[in-house]
Amino acid sequence: MNRLLFIATAGLATFLSVAPAFGQGCIVARSSEQISGPENDGGYMNPGEFNVAFGYRHLFSFRHFVGPVEQTYRIQQGTQVMNKINLLNFNITYQLTNRFSVSADVPLLLASRRSHNSPYTTTAQGIGDSILTFQGWVFNPRNEKSHGNVSFGVGVMLPSGKDNVTNVVDSFNGKGPQTVLVDYSIQPGTGGYGMVFQWQGFLNVPGKSQAYFNGSYIATPQNYNSVLRSATALNNPNTAYNSISDQYLMEAGISHPIHKIRGLNVSFGPRMEGVPAHDLIGKSLGFRRPGFAISLAPGVSYARGKNLLTASVGRAIYRDRTRSEPDIISGGHGDAAFADYVWLAGYSFRFGGGH
Repeated sequence: MNRLLFIATAGLATFLSVAPAFGQGCIVARSSEQISGPENDGGYMNPGEFNVAFGYRHLFSFRHFVGPVEQTYRIQQGTQVMNKINLLNFNITYQLTNRFSVSADVPLLLASRRSHNSPYTTTAQGIGDSILTFQGWVFNPRNEKSHGNVSFGVGVMLPSGKDNVTNVVDSFNGKGPQTVLVDYSIQPGTGGYGMVFQWQGFLNVPGKSQAYFNGSYIATPQNYNSVLRSATALNNPNTAYNSISDQYLMEAGISHPIHKIRGLNVSFGPRMEGVPAHDLIGKSLGFRRPGFAISLAPGVSYARGKNLLTASVGRAIYRDRTRSEPDIISGGHGDAAFADYVWLAGYSFRFGGGH
């Protein structure tokens, strides 16, 4: 019965990870998470134990898409827009009981944006939007006998990051230095609150391998922020302000231990992330570049004692810039730049708790 219940729960989690994906996202999705099962992460945490983790994410986006079609002429003409994103994420988790834990995430964004034919580059640095979550395993880790488990988490995203970073730039057009608002894709914050939903599951399979799946969805009830995009932006009220948009991440794959090196695991699977065109709650006006990217991501992890190192790289195999709500109203279809690769790395260590 426990195995049947686990399969049913895993199926439900898989359904939840797919159901909201009705119009998805782009380069603004900023997660540095890499999650598999707890046995690859040093085992389940004990009550009273802390886990401190540092995550890193890097991407360079420059390929423009309208729908799933790449606009190759942008590179040929030298009009492509290039984003460099470096995201550092600090996470601390405290295990309350065998099943339940609380976590806090604080990101630090270092980013730049430049059009190839532009005389200047805009940059942004700062703390992003923080997240507080509460998680719980469906089955008590003391009783599940290492077959597998599923956890769900709920939380809140707090607008701790700036959404109005500006730069002083010179376009060399005779007007001298001017103050400009940097593009929302490199703004550290969104300007709004969010409701966070997370899911994580794993199942041990023959051969000491482990199948895993996980994901997160951030639902933002607000419509758009209060920062006017430019002096002429009110000419189109539907895009005058930046949208406070939902975002999501889904991953799945297989992890397998390398028997000759204790603590070493390799993994492989698909990764999908993006921003929906239509939010789960509330209206979806304001300026956004919705779309999604699907990548294949080989990875490696090495656990020694209470320390864990992880690294993976996702190679994009499909990218789609979907139509936003203002696009639909105007009859247009904007573009967005995507990366070929997303680079992920992390380090974590544990302390405290009982044996």
